[in-house]
Amino acid sequence: MEKARSGRGEVPIPNKLYFRIGEVSDLVGVKPYVLRYWESEFPDIKPSKSKSGQRLYKRRDVEMLLRIKGLLYDERFTINGARKRLKDWARAETRDASEPAQAAEEGPRQLDVFEMHEIEEEGERSPRRPEAQSAPRESSKILVKIRRDLETLLNLVRDEP
Repeated sequence: MEKARSGRGEVPIPNKLYFRIGEVSDLVGVKPYVLRYWESEFPDIKPSKSKSGQRLYKRRDVEMLLRIKGLLYDERFTINGARKRLKDWARAETRDASEPAQAAEEGPRQLDVFEMHEIEEEGERSPRRPEAQSAPRESSKILVKIRRDLETLLNLVRDEP
């Protein structure tokens, strides 16, 4: 049995696929008519219905209902305020979940690969991070060095038998 957070602590949710409205009512601690009202106010709550027409809630629905109860009863949000807070949480979760995927799709960035470069300044060689360069002249020196290195690598690859 896993526990889900509600405003007043952790509520144990049985490990089941579907929950009937009476079970959800007991878990959340509100009457069934309140759950039906919340369904009309919060579009994320979408229980399916059995052949006999009884509502069947998924675990995700029960967790969402516990969040809603915490927002409305414990944090004293209005319905509109709770709806907005849930949207904000959903956006944040989506953004957090997509950032690693985007980074994996893009592959390593050039700055990650070329972490340190040697830049010739007034006859002296000093290691610097490319993103720390503000002057366009210094940036062009970096690009020229990278181009030379790439040309050298290309020549090596072409010369191999």
